[in-house]
Amino acid sequence: MSPLSNSPRLVKGALVGIDLFNPVSSVIIFQYNPEKVTRSIQPQGSGDNSARAEAMRLRGAPVETIKMDVEIDAVDQLEKGDGQTASLGIYPQLSALEMLAYPKSLLVIANTVLMALGTLEILPPIGPFTVLVWGWKRVVPVKLTEFTISEEMHDDRLNPIQAKVSLGLRVLSYNDLSLTNPGYYLFLAHQVTKEVMATMASIGDIKAVAGGDVKLF
Repeated sequence: MSPLSNSPRLVKGALVGIDLFNPVSSVIIFQYNPEKVTRSIQPQGSGDNSARAEAMRLRGAPVETIKMDVEIDAVDQLEKGDGQTASLGIYPQLSALEMLAYPKSLLVIANTVLMALGTLEILPPIGPFTVLVWGWKRVVPVKLTEFTISEEMHDDRLNPIQAKVSLGLRVLSYNDLSLTNPGYYLFLAHQVTKEVMATMASIGDIKAVAGGDVKLF
């Protein structure tokens, strides 16, 4: 029996861009999970000039931003003799990430036709519904806010074979989404999970205080 047979299975993070026209166009499972995830949380209070009775009111969920660096490397695929990687490098993977920032070309073409026909008001195309999957406890709708690609190595055809992608994401809450958007309920479920986790931590802390020498009063 292999000595690694009892090793825990690594859960990989992912970004999923859901698009009705092409459901598999932007499913990005991280080749290597980012070593560091930076989250910034900005509470949404009533404001500094609120009446005293309103001082503790919250206007909704906080604004949360996430930053992470994703590494993509073609070495493993090239060693396995993968034909697509040999001919294209990691260009397909980078393209899948980049498509999170693009409106679909079909929508752009349709709007171009409407403009040519003299339509007075044309709505901008809607981007893909994007979800960050970071384990089962953290599945949240997000919007891409920052995107920097550093192509660090290329093959003889100038295909990128090693790159680092710096991502900035803004979590979309029920403050941002309509009741008909699935992200509304996805974020609500995320908050309920967070509340359960917070309760578990609080119960553990109360037990530790009750059983120790710490006095609250």
